[in-house]
Amino acid sequence: MEKIKVMIDRAADGTYNVYCAGHPEFFGMGDSIEQAKAEMLESIRITREEIGKEQALSYPAWLDGEYELEYKFDVQGLLEYYAGVITPTALGNMTGINPKQIWNYMHGVAKPRRAQVEKIEAALHKLGHELINTSF
Repeated sequence: MEKIKVMIDRAADGTYNVYCAGHPEFFGMGDSIEQAKAEMLESIRITREEIGKEQALSYPAWLDGEYELEYKFDVQGLLEYYAGVITPTALGNMTGINPKQIWNYMHGVAKPRRAQVEKIEAALHKLGHELINTSF
């Protein structure tokens, strides 16, 4: 099964852009991530089912096989999207990054360096792993 990287970005106007890395013909835009994802998935469906291999300007081979979409956020988009769930203080406790700095990343005041991105990603993956392995 091929994994297709899908990027999720927050635009300056507050909308979201979702697109397949390496396949710019598959994209979506919307006021929410769900809207943008749905639009992108519709462009994939139309290319695969209605336009077809013969008529499409670009038709990647993975469309004919099994594939999995792997979503990748930019830091600001992820922090804004999960703002009601993950606060700067909580993420600061998990990462060791100053919560004010995380607030700056969340609001586009500053962009995190690669090392900071890796700390945030590692902390969120650790939390996700812990939650997956938790039962009640």
